[in-house]
Amino acid sequence: VRRRSRRRRGSRGVAILAAVIVVVFVTAFNDYSKERQFRGLQKKIENSNKFSVVRARSVVQIPVSEIVVGDVCQIKYGDMLPADGLLIQGSDLKVDESSLTGESDHVTKTPVTDPMLFSGTTVMEGSGRMVVTAVGVNSQAGIIMTLLGATGSAIAILTIIILVVKFSVKTYVMDGLPFSIRHVNTFVHHFIIGVTVLVVAVPEGLPLAKMMKDNNLVRHLDACETMGNATTICSDKTGTLTTNRMTVVAAHIGGRTYKTLPTYEVLPANLAELLVLGISVNTNYTSKVVPSEVPGELPKQIGNKTECALLGFVGELGKNYQTIRNHYPEEKFVKVYTFNSARKSMSTVISLGVGGFRLFTKGASEIVVKKCAYVLNEKGEVETLSIEDQKKIEIDVIDRLASEGLRTIGLAYKDFVPYHAELSQVEIGSSPPNWDDMDENVTNLTLLAILGVEDPVRPEVPEAIHLCQRAGITVRMVTGDNINTARSIATKCGILTPNDTGFVLDSKEFNQKIRDEKGEVSQEMFDQVWPRLRVLARSSPQDKYILVRGLIASKATPTRQVVAVTGDGTNDGPALKMADGITGTDVAKEACDIVLTDDNFTSIVKAVMWGRNVYDSIAKFLQFQLTVNVVAVTIAFVSICIISDTPLKTVQMLWVNLIMDTLASLALATEPPSRSLLHRQPYGRTKALVSGVMLRNILGQAVFMILVIFLLLFYGHILVDIEDGLNAELGEPPSQHFTLVFNTFVMMTLFNEVNARKIHGEHNVFEGITKNPLFYCIWFVTFGAQDKAELLSVGGDTNSTSPVNSKLVLKAVGHAIRKERYSNSVLDTETSLPHQIPTTQNT
Repeated sequence: VRRRSRRRRGSRGVAILAAVIVVVFVTAFNDYSKERQFRGLQKKIENSNKFSVVRARSVVQIPVSEIVVGDVCQIKYGDMLPADGLLIQGSDLKVDESSLTGESDHVTKTPVTDPMLFSGTTVMEGSGRMVVTAVGVNSQAGIIMTLLGATGSAIAILTIIILVVKFSVKTYVMDGLPFSIRHVNTFVHHFIIGVTVLVVAVPEGLPLAKMMKDNNLVRHLDACETMGNATTICSDKTGTLTTNRMTVVAAHIGGRTYKTLPTYEVLPANLAELLVLGISVNTNYTSKVVPSEVPGELPKQIGNKTECALLGFVGELGKNYQTIRNHYPEEKFVKVYTFNSARKSMSTVISLGVGGFRLFTKGASEIVVKKCAYVLNEKGEVETLSIEDQKKIEIDVIDRLASEGLRTIGLAYKDFVPYHAELSQVEIGSSPPNWDDMDENVTNLTLLAILGVEDPVRPEVPEAIHLCQRAGITVRMVTGDNINTARSIATKCGILTPNDTGFVLDSKEFNQKIRDEKGEVSQEMFDQVWPRLRVLARSSPQDKYILVRGLIASKATPTRQVVAVTGDGTNDGPALKMADGITGTDVAKEACDIVLTDDNFTSIVKAVMWGRNVYDSIAKFLQFQLTVNVVAVTIAFVSICIISDTPLKTVQMLWVNLIMDTLASLALATEPPSRSLLHRQPYGRTKALVSGVMLRNILGQAVFMILVIFLLLFYGHILVDIEDGLNAELGEPPSQHFTLVFNTFVMMTLFNEVNARKIHGEHNVFEGITKNPLFYCIWFVTFGAQDKAELLSVGGDTNSTSPVNSKLVLKAVGHAIRKERYSNSVLDTETSLPHQIPTTQNT
């Protein structure tokens, strides 16, 4: 008997070891698969990150990884430099080098005074060209990362050496002890400490990425769950709500408004010439319109889409902007005042020869008009533009075009002549003006035209916004556009409805309503504005930041606001850092938590669905695991107290844990998101993870399972006429009685896995089960493995079971099915559920 007992204990030890190996290998395989997916995704993202390089006398877009020493790169506002380089031409270029120096002040770069540019730094203003001097590990950022990695490895190795030497000297030299096998544990412990130091010292460079098929690249995994609880989305307009393919569809030129674009010949000759010249030179040379590679498709817009619309207008007039650019290369520009969010305009100064200069300006129409003192009439003649005329143009032209959803761009110019200045010209004599004084130079301009640029609303956006509103998420549009343009687009998108009492404010009105007498932002005043705020127009990055910060800090609602922010510009970084955000320039991508690879608002809705799905998957697994844990602990405790034994043995519980921790988590975590997730309100940050419905399910199902198990434990041998296992002596073979109890427990656990798929009180637990092949495959494999093991007595003493016939297996399955019916009957008694999916979704 003792020999049989020792053999039985040995076989159980082998079974436990085998179970541990299976769990380790399954976990390792899952981690390996995820690692491969992440690395493949990272490589795909790196290859899609392209940079403008001059090759063969033309500007081409190439992957950052293909940039080599000697390449001439075009750099512009918002770029994160991929390599070290030397600035050879620059216009008002300012760079953020805080990633290298820690200094937050922007550094002005010129080819003469400070031409060095470093990888990892960010262009905050201006544009230019640089010749690459170092790439990869030889660049400044690469050297730092290499040193960091080498330092981490050296510290880790040094730590191990110090610990091993210290222990050896103390043990073998000072104490004089001989080597013992027990000392191996100490050496292993020292090695683990060294590995820990290495993990801490070397940063993780692999971004977390999921939901890529839905155009969501998750950089921080916790942001996915946060999106599921979002209550507010502050969205920009261009490219997210609209298609970001802009075209000029209306124009006000020479005192006349054209709803159909005029031809070059219709316009006064001097006015048309100035218009074409001004657009061609006063746009970034990285912006261009090229024919599509596919015949019949629209031309491809590269660079700034608003500038591409203006260049397209030049093409509509029958002129070639590239010919003019070739005549006026960027190196010959006298001065460039680049566009930024503060001035909302861009100006370029070119030389006219014989000491003369011409300044072209483009920008937000109302801002440009206020800087104009003159205008060209229908004959191309210069006329004075009074303040009353400016107001008339703003009301009759700008507001009217903006109310049609058009973005209005103003074009103007100013001549500087050495002598004999005419009306609208400035006489400068023999010395040029001080070009660093922008305020003095960009004033008293001559208005050329106001162009209406159309950016159509994406056709899928209204439905997506309706889904957000139904899901309890308020969508607010934050844009730099004119307030009338913003109102029109918001109405087309569905952000504003005919009976909506929401606020549409511009930056000036917004700040007046939220600031006190001292000019400080008052949270109390802010809380009176934001609940009704729907559109914020002509907003600055600071306005966007204040809005997000105020929403998060607000206590005007019972639950704290969870704010998601979209942004694609460099200056959107602060607001994105404050909340969760979306794509665009390299700076915005670094600041955000989720990158939308297609800049589409519909992808934001999918991110919300995935976020809620992640939250629900965690809750489903908790509901399943807690039920099994409650039952297992109760059975083990009570049975030991009564019969001094437990029907669930160690190896059997390892099998249950394999089902519960590994296979069940994999099955429940792979449930795909559905539209029904958007039919309820957000959970909120303070809601308990285990809801009242889940607690009722856990306790109700646990009580049923416990009752069935105890019934079989104390009366099962009588009910099915088998040998009593309650009074078995120590060392006796496993009984059919306890095998029936174990098999019934496993079967009820398996059916409980199906019940755990629903956590909101839905009646039909099978709804959508066919959409998750992994779930039912795992379920059937586990079911088949359990039945086959019991019928064939696979394991025997190893898994503490005895051979059973098919009748006993069917009885165990029958108990499990009764549990399924019991669970549904409990649901039928429910009268009200928090966060319940609408009854139209229940089967």
